[in-house]
Amino acid sequence: MRDHAPEQHVHREPHAHEDQPHQGHAHSGGGGHAGHGHGVSADADRRYLLGALALIATFMVGEVTVGVLAHSLALISDAGHMLTDAASLLLALVAMRLAARPAKGALTFGLKRAEILSAQANGITLLVLGGFFTYEAIRRLVSPPEVAGGIVLATALVGIVVNIVAAWLISRANRSSLNVEGAYQHILNDAWAFVATAVAGLVVLLTGFDRADAIATLVVAALMFHAGFGLVRESGRIFLEAAPAGLDPDAIGAELVAEPGVVEVHDLHVWTITSGYPALSAHVLVRGDMDCHGVRVRLETLLREDHRIDHTTLQVDHATPELLQLGGDGFAAPAGDHCRDPHGSSHRQP
Repeated sequence: MRDHAPEQHVHREPHAHEDQPHQGHAHSGGGGHAGHGHGVSADADRRYLLGALALIATFMVGEVTVGVLAHSLALISDAGHMLTDAASLLLALVAMRLAARPAKGALTFGLKRAEILSAQANGITLLVLGGFFTYEAIRRLVSPPEVAGGIVLATALVGIVVNIVAAWLISRANRSSLNVEGAYQHILNDAWAFVATAVAGLVVLLTGFDRADAIATLVVAALMFHAGFGLVRESGRIFLEAAPAGLDPDAIGAELVAEPGVVEVHDLHVWTITSGYPALSAHVLVRGDMDCHGVRVRLETLLREDHRIDHTTLQVDHATPELLQLGGDGFAAPAGDHCRDPHGSSHRQP
């Protein structure tokens, strides 16, 4: 097998992206990067996020005050929901600044996952607040206090307007970020929560049915659970290195191994580094008469154009007897010292 000297790749973005040679085998690895927006993108306009944050925080303080005076748990729970919105926007701004720092030292991807940490913190906070307000709402259903329906109705109507303006501001920022999109969805949920609170205030005002306030609180808590679960689930998938939604590693492996000259693809991994930043790595074995570098370029082009995966690390070797050993499942498995702990899915030409 003739050796292939590693090519020099010019990346449009600075990524720590070096090949790790396997013992005794020449290879070529690399990643094609086509100017992708990674995580909390610099395109997200901080001014819009700051404007939405100031609007929400100001109204939230006023709403808590009015909610206490009006004895309305629905208003206070709405304010609690808005607190998580304000926190998510603040964390998005902090994560935006952290993600912009260049990768260096041990942080080979920089701090791009700061966004995912803050998204998970927001989701957990929503779940905790949802549980608290559910408990309080049930307690008030049993023993309802007197609620000032007119004040609740007026405050909720103002809250609807505030949330619509805040959602408009955030929609003008880059929503490819899980954090920014999470804040946007929170505020939309808040708008619906204020609709429920307005209806409760109107019911109390017209009928004196004070339990309507607690029922509206349960609606707000349900919205908190829905948004919180979604954020925890999505951020958890990223932390668990799961394949991004819509990308099937087995289907991708089958496509790669179907390319002319490819004998086997194994140790295939597809994961998400941060929002909008999918990555893939694999070991590819090709026929002895094929050019490893040419095959790698074709596979990178396929991944970029068909699956929008720009960050790839492919090690391409000739399929020698030392690298191929038929396993009991019909797939080829790395032999000897090549890979002591095989991992990832394997695909082989039939």
